[in-house]
Amino acid sequence: MKEDSLAYKVYLEVRKKILSNQLVGGVRLVESNWAKKINASRVAVREAFMRLAGENLVEFGEKGGCFVKRMTLQDVKDIRELRELLEVGALKILFTKKNKALIKELELICDDFNAMVSKEYYGGACEADIKFHEKIIEGTGNSRLIAMYNNSNIPLFHMKLGTMIRQMEDYQDTGKEHREIVNALKQDDWQKAYDTLVKHLDRGEHEALEMV
Repeated sequence: MKEDSLAYKVYLEVRKKILSNQLVGGVRLVESNWAKKINASRVAVREAFMRLAGENLVEFGEKGGCFVKRMTLQDVKDIRELRELLEVGALKILFTKKNKALIKELELICDDFNAMVSKEYYGGACEADIKFHEKIIEGTGNSRLIAMYNNSNIPLFHMKLGTMIRQMEDYQDTGKEHREIVNALKQDDWQKAYDTLVKHLDRGEHEALEMV
């Protein structure tokens, strides 16, 4: 595989882990470890890290090293506002489309999320959570909206570090809220879908603010 292709592969993998909160703020990204994991050269890994730095997802320390960038209080508030603008708008478009195939896809993602949680594969659950929100955006078919969402590098707010009991409550609430959004879409109940999504985002913001 060409060097630029390997660099892109590393970029996608690290980006996914950051946005799904499997790599949290402050964690050091070791070039040699990622080179071994992806079977890429350290040059390709470094190129991927540079791209991630350009997207404000990682930063380089004064004494060297690459670290996942920590979110500030303002970051959390800004992301929360952006998510509501984009995701509520996307959900509104979905209600005009009444796409049964899309609803089925969302249901399958909900099933996947719950299965991952039941198996205690929390990294997979985080990725399913990201996929759920991305599918809502993709379902609009609006290329500009999709590009805006992807380029914004919107991270999860859920599944932060804390007690296992609190984490499990968060997983359960997330699964329940996702399912309620899909059922509201299925039943053509806009108010229920809107209220649930906003509650979902509010809860995520609250959890994130406690961890900043």
